[in-house]
Amino acid sequence: MFFASDNSGPVPAPVLESLTRANDGYSIGYGGDALSQDVADRIRTLFEAPDAAVYLVPTGTAANALALACLCPPYGTVFCSPVAHIHEDECNAPEFYSGGAKLTLVPGGDRMTPEALRATIAAEETRGVHGPLRGPVSITQVTERGNVYSMDELRALTAVAKDFGLPVHLDGARFANAAVKLDVTPAEMSWKIGVDVCVFGGTKNGLMGVEAVVIFDPARAQEFEFRRKRAAHLFSKHRYLAAQMEAYLQNDLWRDLAGRANSRGTQLVQGLTQAGVRVHNDTHANMVFFDLPRGAHRAVMAAGATYHVWGSLDGPADEMLMGRLVCDWSVQPEAVSAFLAAVQAAG
Repeated sequence: MFFASDNSGPVPAPVLESLTRANDGYSIGYGGDALSQDVADRIRTLFEAPDAAVYLVPTGTAANALALACLCPPYGTVFCSPVAHIHEDECNAPEFYSGGAKLTLVPGGDRMTPEALRATIAAEETRGVHGPLRGPVSITQVTERGNVYSMDELRALTAVAKDFGLPVHLDGARFANAAVKLDVTPAEMSWKIGVDVCVFGGTKNGLMGVEAVVIFDPARAQEFEFRRKRAAHLFSKHRYLAAQMEAYLQNDLWRDLAGRANSRGTQLVQGLTQAGVRVHNDTHANMVFFDLPRGAHRAVMAAGATYHVWGSLDGPADEMLMGRLVCDWSVQPEAVSAFLAAVQAAG
């Protein structure tokens, strides 16, 4: 019953097999090998973007921070949700790699509204050189609170950005989960609705450690290359990043893995709802936020469940605390059933 994070799960066998194949013999480094070039071409095909620049980096933080640095000057600002990963979980990496650009938080929850975004953008560039220049809009899909923006919601946000002439960055650490949930293609959830730079995440969906940054305007490509090298994120043995992504793309493994995780998320939501437990996120993919009394959390964890709880487990048993469940591709239906049984037993 391990629901702590989709970062915590094992690596699928096809990925390990691809790494083993890549380990045979010698290969040109720094992405000059045939495998890396082939993977980049396959990502372009997947996104229906033949002219896109594609770069592999080992972490989501590197992907987001380097992408935003290419979209935002040091004297600019990035518009994002108050709970966006780039704000809460990346130790100021976007500010660091951009050379000092700030983040401007759009009031509201994890899903920005076009009205709040428009008002927030309009409030900037009102002080001349005493304030930051308007910069990119960063959207997280799936959000950090487990919600999935609908396609209409995404279109509305990108339309606001375009009204101000601003680029759009999509933090897609869970891109696959969202695409499967919405039953859309990568192209439909990126450049076709106005996204300029997209992170096609792999690590949270089963890979050992690789993300693809897809830059739809190739004019921005050289800057990313220099920034990636300067930031120490250009792997010399690049083929080991490419090998993971090769397996991910083969036979739509990325979609299959996300579908498994999403199915377990749905199983959790249905079971918790039937048990009368409040679920916070009104839409979901593979993440569920829910409330239980502190005493029930303790009992469920004593039964063997591992997940994150907001607040200390020490305190009054009847106080409600929010918990977070995240399903990775390898979670089995039996594990979800056991968790739901433990919730029922905890009362």
